[in-house]
Amino acid sequence: MNELTNFPYDHVLVLGLAKSGTAAARLLLQNGKNVRVNDKQANDADVIVNDLKARGAEIITGSHPLSVLDGMEIIIKNPGIPYDNPLLQEACRRDIPIITEIELAGNLSETAMIGITGSNGKTTTTTLTTEMLKKSSQPAKIAGNIGYVATEVAQSLKKDERMVLELSSFQLMGVKTFKPKIAVLLNIFQAHLDYHKTFENYKNAKCNIFANQGAGDYLVYNADDPIVAEAVVSAKSVKIPFSLKKRLEHGAWTDDTSIYFKNEKLMDKQDVVLAGDHNLENILAAICAAKLSGATNEAIYHVLTTFTGVRHRLQFVQNIKDRLFYNDSKATNMLATQKALSSFKQPVILLAGGLDRGNEFDDLKPFLENVKGIVLIGETKNKLRRVALEAEIPFIKMADHMKDAVKQAYNLSESHDVILLSPACASWDQYQTFEERGDMFIQAVHTLL
Repeated sequence: MNELTNFPYDHVLVLGLAKSGTAAARLLLQNGKNVRVNDKQANDADVIVNDLKARGAEIITGSHPLSVLDGMEIIIKNPGIPYDNPLLQEACRRDIPIITEIELAGNLSETAMIGITGSNGKTTTTTLTTEMLKKSSQPAKIAGNIGYVATEVAQSLKKDERMVLELSSFQLMGVKTFKPKIAVLLNIFQAHLDYHKTFENYKNAKCNIFANQGAGDYLVYNADDPIVAEAVVSAKSVKIPFSLKKRLEHGAWTDDTSIYFKNEKLMDKQDVVLAGDHNLENILAAICAAKLSGATNEAIYHVLTTFTGVRHRLQFVQNIKDRLFYNDSKATNMLATQKALSSFKQPVILLAGGLDRGNEFDDLKPFLENVKGIVLIGETKNKLRRVALEAEIPFIKMADHMKDAVKQAYNLSESHDVILLSPACASWDQYQTFEERGDMFIQAVHTLL
């Protein structure tokens, strides 16, 4: 097991448990630190609480008394806890450093890490990069915001293994010294302003991914995103751009037919399984990170011709009699559905609808030009029906459940059509999660076979 290095604090407050807080507390205890845990939602009967107590931690649950700061040298906070929390504000007044669990992961392993962030596309890019490395016989493990706690993965990381981290702005806002050997910045647009308060704060958090890099590190960035291109000017690392719009001497790029890295053609665009220009950006970013890490062209080609997408994110499901089924259940808002619809040139049968949050759907109209049929489910189906009528979609159907919706969509379709689940709504009116909704779609598609 790897041990903490360059962590000169003996008295540590872990604020918020969940997966990352629990992992951080266990790691600190294993390394002989005095650990105090404060979690408002937990109670003394929780299994995790009792486990940490048995390991030697002091546990305070039920509230956030300011007294938990007494004697503490540093705070490791759950990424979801906002910085306007009164306890954190008091910590700032006392000059107590505040970091996230990602910072610990950087102190656990000497192997070169790849860190990937952006407003959109993080999960797909992280997954693609990892698969390209594995297929190249370059051992790699995935971690971070993608669902695998970074400190847990880093503890067991072998010297010949690389960690590929998906990093959120919440995690990066707590960075002090952490730096990946290869940083990837996909895009930046307004998001999570309820947490960060201003766009400038959000942008600065994203840019922390390269803030500590030096001349021996690499920064892969989106040359087509003006905010990103301006932000990376100050970077001290070697800049490796990617672009869908222009030829590049030192990065990944495309023309009308092909994908290139530097001056070398890697493959034809038509051989890529993933749909959409936004996924093409993710692909170029992954190519840069993977090639810098020693991935082979053969491995990259194999991954891009077989990878059908991250589950529930414009995931290719099945080809049934030349109808292409895609699961985009993660599209819980209009912006996501707009991007999904923009990914296809051929006719689309759209399945949409879900939880009614009070908004209308008029902003979808410009993106419905290729939609020849729509099947509506959930609380918002009447609102979406109005928009579909105004957009003059030829076929409009209503369904009570997913199996019926998929069957109706198939009956409306013809050869070479796309049948796309992209709800533009949350799932909670009919399903526990968007994952459950997507799984029901996949199951219904498979019943057609």
